Amino acid sequence: MKKTPLFFVLFFFASFLFTNAQSTPTEFDLLVNYLEENGNFINSEMAPALISPDEVKKNIKNEKFLVLDIRSESWFEYGHIKNAKNIEAAELLNYFETTINPSGLEKIVLVCYSGQSASYFASLLRIAGYDNVYSMEWGMSSWRLDFAENSWLKNVKNDFADKLETAENVKPEKAVFPTLETGKTEPADILKVRLDSLFATPYKEYIIKSPDVFETPENYYVVNYGPQESYIAGHIPGAVNYLPNGSLNLENDLITLPIDKKIAVYDATGLGTAYTVAYLNVLGYDAGNIAYGANGFMNETLKDNEWNAFTKKEVNMFPVIE
Repeated sequence: MKKTPLFFVLFFFASFLFTNAQSTPTEFDLLVNYLEENGNFINSEMAPALISPDEVKKNIKNEKFLVLDIRSESWFEYGHIKNAKNIEAAELLNYFETTINPSGLEKIVLVCYSGQSASYFASLLRIAGYDNVYSMEWGMSSWRLDFAENSWLKNVKNDFADKLETAENVKPEKAVFPTLETGKTEPADILKVRLDSLFATPYKEYIIKSPDVFETPENYYVVNYGPQESYIAGHIPGAVNYLPNGSLNLENDLITLPIDKKIAVYDATGLGTAYTVAYLNVLGYDAGNIAYGANGFMNETLKDNEWNAFTKKEVNMFPVIE
């Protein structure tokens, strides 16, 4: 019997290993497909899940309406919404899993100082499957003036309005996806490990200050996450436009995001993009939210164009428990 040359044996063995490696889904593949098949929240019309302070006020006495305040204990004691519960953001997932019955409530609303950190953690909870979680628009800054003075009103600026560009920057054709190493083989288990890690990390780790982006643009891949109309009118130099509610699907532009640079995401307010940043971080990207969005560097321009600018008009004088 004629023997097969060793070269061919090794060749076919190597081909088998390569084909098998190519066909075996990575943890990223498993996770992103799982999320897209189970609600695909960030790419749906449900995102961002913002709720107005007026609706919160109307439901203060509603037993099926739970407000969770993730500010510090001292600020909570200074003043909070009636019936709100004070809880650390790091404990939210455990609180949902062990303390309350989320499905028995109509709406669960997270509140913070500006609305940005509440939006970030609300997004994580939505991704975890809790589809009745919301964040209050503008945070406690919309509830009473003294809260706004400590947050939004001292952070809206126009310092870089004259540094914007109008040229349309092209997305990269193709990048590579992040590598996840949770050690899990089931997508739900991979997601749980990712969520545990992100809840354990303070939101401040994902804040990017706008001066850093303007002064060291080479350190960031800047995503303008909003309508093309406002993008063309003026955006951070080098920023690339991604449309909300669909562009971050596997079949669309997710593949264009880099893994070798910090992804700095912004919209007008930082509220919607806090949701987006949470999703990208779950997938393993290194993403951060530009603080206060475009309000943090071109507030007057937003006012002139009526593009979701924060002003004192957004501030109510609702009662608090002290």
